[in-house]
Amino acid sequence: MSRSILLVCTGNTCRSPLAEAMTRRLAAERGLDVIVSSAGTSAWEGAPASDGSILVGLERNLDLSSHRARVLTRELVTDATIVLGMSEHHAAQALALGGEGKVYVLADYAAGSDTGHSIHDPFGAGLDAYRRMADEIDAEIPRVLERLAREPISPESA
Repeated sequence: MSRSILLVCTGNTCRSPLAEAMTRRLAAERGLDVIVSSAGTSAWEGAPASDGSILVGLERNLDLSSHRARVLTRELVTDATIVLGMSEHHAAQALALGGEGKVYVLADYAAGSDTGHSIHDPFGAGLDAYRRMADEIDAEIPRVLERLAREPISPESA
């Protein structure tokens, strides 16, 4: 049975698309049956990934060229096993769409506790800000997958 991870940021063009690609690759490398997607709380439907995320993705051998932004919806939240927001704001938006019991801030879920850490938004900044953002995500995703692999699949999340 596969699980699905929904990664959420604001525009679904910077943080969550890169997190989606990183998570998908690492899950495949670990042989985990995980479906990974992303959305944004204020996304412009169909927008491509930002140039910064595309470039940083390429530096990490990740191709974001086919990514298209999606707006976070109740259906996406309902269909996900787990929803991970890049910040408390993103988690709150997903929670308001019916995500009770499965919505977390990415860093909090990875740590298994309230860290107060958000993945910083590089939008409008230079390439170094995108690299720092990617490093932050890269530090959390292995711990997310380790925790997810340890937790049993409940019938309602399968």
